[in-house]
Amino acid sequence: MAKKTTTHKIKKILIANRGEIACRVMKTCRKMGIATVAVYSDADRKALHVRMADEAVHIGPSPAIESYLVIDKIINAAKDTGADAIHPGYGFLSENPDFVRACQKAKITFIGPAPESMEAMGLKDAAKKLMDKAGVPITPGYHGKDQSPKLLKAKASMIGYPVLIKAVAGGGGKGMRKVEAEEEFEAMLASCQREAKSSFNNDDVLIEKYIQSPRHIEVQVFGDTHGNVVHMFERDCSLQRRHQKVIEEAPAPGMTEAVRKAMTDAAIQAAKAVDYVGAGTVEFIVDGSGKLRKDGFWFMEMNTRLQVEHPVTEMITGLDLVELQIRVAQGEKLPKQKDIKMDGHAVEARLYAEDPTENFRPSAGRLEYFAVRQWLDDAALTARIDTGVVEGDTVTIHYDPMIAKLIAHAPDRTRVIDKLTNDLNRSDVEGPTTNLEFLKALLANQSFQLGSVDTGLIDRDMEKLTTPTPIPAKAYALAAASILAALEDKQSNDSNPWSSQTAFRLNRRSETVVQLIRGGEVLPVRISPTSTGWIARVDDVEHEVLRLDWYEGSPYDQLAHAGHGVGRVTDQRVVIQRKNIFYFIPRYLPGLGSTLVTSNALTAPMPGKIIAVNAKAGDAVKAGDPLIIMEAMKMEMTLEAPRDGVVAEVNAAPDALVTDGEMLLSLEEENE
Repeated sequence: MAKKTTTHKIKKILIANRGEIACRVMKTCRKMGIATVAVYSDADRKALHVRMADEAVHIGPSPAIESYLVIDKIINAAKDTGADAIHPGYGFLSENPDFVRACQKAKITFIGPAPESMEAMGLKDAAKKLMDKAGVPITPGYHGKDQSPKLLKAKASMIGYPVLIKAVAGGGGKGMRKVEAEEEFEAMLASCQREAKSSFNNDDVLIEKYIQSPRHIEVQVFGDTHGNVVHMFERDCSLQRRHQKVIEEAPAPGMTEAVRKAMTDAAIQAAKAVDYVGAGTVEFIVDGSGKLRKDGFWFMEMNTRLQVEHPVTEMITGLDLVELQIRVAQGEKLPKQKDIKMDGHAVEARLYAEDPTENFRPSAGRLEYFAVRQWLDDAALTARIDTGVVEGDTVTIHYDPMIAKLIAHAPDRTRVIDKLTNDLNRSDVEGPTTNLEFLKALLANQSFQLGSVDTGLIDRDMEKLTTPTPIPAKAYALAAASILAALEDKQSNDSNPWSSQTAFRLNRRSETVVQLIRGGEVLPVRISPTSTGWIARVDDVEHEVLRLDWYEGSPYDQLAHAGHGVGRVTDQRVVIQRKNIFYFIPRYLPGLGSTLVTSNALTAPMPGKIIAVNAKAGDAVKAGDPLIIMEAMKMEMTLEAPRDGVVAEVNAAPDALVTDGEMLLSLEEENE
């Protein structure tokens, strides 16, 4: 492919994306003096990326397939606003060669690689053949065209179990199955092919040797139009749930200079093999069963776009990768490899609206309170935050549930983990359920602390990672007292005796009961006033809570007990602080909360779309049978029969849109 070497100045960029990455690109554009255009769907009318842009164009209904994925709408928006370039972000159309060709046809600069490079790396089987030819190490396996189940099974036996079945057009963990033994192969193959056909309209698969204790290490590469290809070192992305990343870091723990050189050389070979221009990531599967070895990594795939985790590379190199993307698209040269240096260690944590205790089921709702690192009193502790939302925004069901990325940098790995932990401990989000506590537990995990990571760590330690941190009784005592203090302040000017919170009694100590939630159950805390504060009884043990000096800006007295302090009181919960630890204690509000699955019915856990209904009225079902499959926020979830029984009624149909809490299926009463 011939290289373009002419330079030109980009004046206005349309960002063909939304949320965090759109905001991220706009920040760099603003720094470079480039005007920006946002596109938005119905759900994103008031989104942060729309408010940040110089111009914004509405492109259709909320579902991405009717807005962000419609090529003609994006191209027309660029033409109408006079944008001379398009940045695709990641996801959506970022790796769609047809979109690149549409940009070329419209004479709009696409900030990314050529469509031919995308196509060369787009299918896993073809990419691996190309990499093998280029001398890049690939995992032992079968990547042939013959897809007969008999041949595939025979190839799996030759490779040796365990093996991975992977959709050739797969991504994001879809169309992937681990097979432990020969007798499981046929069922796993059929399951993988069904998912691949549904997700990618292509049920071809490849078979690979499953690497024990696998690590996921990737190399950031960059190419320009002058034939230069450089790397920006590696990132470790082994901490994953549902085959999607949660925590990323750079450099990789345990990396040696010899292995780094072998891996980065292989990544550059891979990029040169497809004449790559722009930012890309070459991903390797790595044997993590012992020390890293030069012969212990194999090519997995190449992402022909910017990655979600690119900030950790920016932190250790001091480079702005979005700026480099734009400069390369303008025809400028990349910095020389010898001038790209690595300094310190960086870790990124992805804050998601999801429930780790429910297999990371996505959550949705309004961000009633969104304060990341809000209590940090030391500027040196603050890390970088990339987000596309602010307090008051809504996490919708239509898109990925990521709320923000927190990225910390320090001279070494130990200090950066401490730094990011402090940031997370001092953060608070109210509204949708989040993985905030899970991230804290993951950073504190002993294996992670030691750098002994692999892609199975989260699954192995799931119970420990999702077990709530015990909250001391003294924190509940303080929470209850702080609620009363806030109520007293609110009603201080109210002379109505019926509004009093004093719980006055003639013959015994006055007492008020405040109900909090602990471990899913209501905890009544009995409180009596004293001359200096309160006595709070938790589990029949009394705790003294003292009033201290007025705390400026707080609507209630600052309270303290045994080194604890009050962070904040809301209608939903109380935040209690002890040093760098924050405890979030929910208040019990009668009428709130509902079970998603009762003994007689299945209800929608969140708004979404019905994918399949596997039962009809009159069917006999067993507990655990998959009855309804629905999709929300880019994730499939299966609703299972809560007990043995007979289906009484089905109120769901494929392709139907359902609301949160809507009854989808009911069983006949057990006594019928």
